[in-house]
Amino acid sequence: MKTILLRFGELFLKGENRHLFENALLNNIRKKLSGEKFKLYRTQGRIMISDFENEDEIVERLTTVFGLHSLSLAEEVEASPESICNYFKTINLNAKTFKVEVNRADKRFPVKSMDFAATLGGILLDNNPELEVDLYSPQQKIMVDIRANGKAYVYGKTIACQGGLPLGTSGKALLLLSGGIDSPVAGYLMAKRGLKLEALHFHSYPYTSPEAKQKVVDLAKKLAIYNDEVKLHCISFTRVQEAIHQHCAPEFMITIMRRIMMRIAEQICKREGLGAIVTGESLGQVASQTMQSMTVTENVIKTTPVFRPCIAMDKEEIVAVAKKIDTFEISILPYEDCCTVFLPKNPVIKPKISQAEKEEKSLDLDALIGEALASEEVICVTAARE
Repeated sequence: MKTILLRFGELFLKGENRHLFENALLNNIRKKLSGEKFKLYRTQGRIMISDFENEDEIVERLTTVFGLHSLSLAEEVEASPESICNYFKTINLNAKTFKVEVNRADKRFPVKSMDFAATLGGILLDNNPELEVDLYSPQQKIMVDIRANGKAYVYGKTIACQGGLPLGTSGKALLLLSGGIDSPVAGYLMAKRGLKLEALHFHSYPYTSPEAKQKVVDLAKKLAIYNDEVKLHCISFTRVQEAIHQHCAPEFMITIMRRIMMRIAEQICKREGLGAIVTGESLGQVASQTMQSMTVTENVIKTTPVFRPCIAMDKEEIVAVAKKIDTFEISILPYEDCCTVFLPKNPVIKPKISQAEKEEKSLDLDALIGEALASEEVICVTAARE
């Protein structure tokens, strides 16, 4: 019988709380495989899936589940020397060299691992005379996993999954999602640490186009592959930017704009019960991402932490992750975002809090923030699959 073996990594470190993480992982797997036929169960440190039909679809979905380290498609046989040997007699390998490894998780199994591996290797050599044993760099490795449930699982390939922590086990957060490369990567990285994400996007129609907004929706669809569903909060930032452009010094345009974005983000976090704000900032990448700029920007936040998972990554590292999660080609589409509206030629790169506060005195912040929040549109975005 075909079975899928699922392995998890960091959950082994969770001690007495491990069962909470395992239960969350099982629930996430069930949700990810919704609509498919399968049976899910646990046995001796493994999660198993059996009685499934759409093998390729199920494997593809499982590789996007945070908390899973790897999986293998295996053949389940009775955990007896006779049954395993009989199954090995049916194996034909398309390789020149091979190795057999036996994991005797059930110590009641009567033959020791190395001895049994030698026996199974001998069977393969008898049936495939062109084969050679290579214990160090085999073209094909055959694994036999003997479990305490009376079953043995034979497989030859391990497929990498996402790793990390089960989605939702670290709480919920709000991702500031622009149309750029960095913010989707930041969202993915924090989701990998167990954060369930909602997203906030600021647009400046008519200065920005409907296509720019759709670009962000498409990015949210890619993130929803890993995050199940993304609740996307879209807010018009037009009036805010017009007011800043009219009343504040040009070099402080980006600084004041981002401070107001942070105020709005924190209000949404409080309303929605979200515990953190996530941004795609990378130290020194642009003027608004210097240490001084980020200090001034974050100064308006009262109680909500700001997570910046890309902070120490260079652009090449961020692009590599963007390509991995299939957001890069969307992010580089030539549609403007609100950060390009009224962009100053020489933005301040080392602002001071006192300077920003002085510039803001010419603005009716409460009215501008209230008007922006009143424009909010919420879109529930589900996963985009090829």
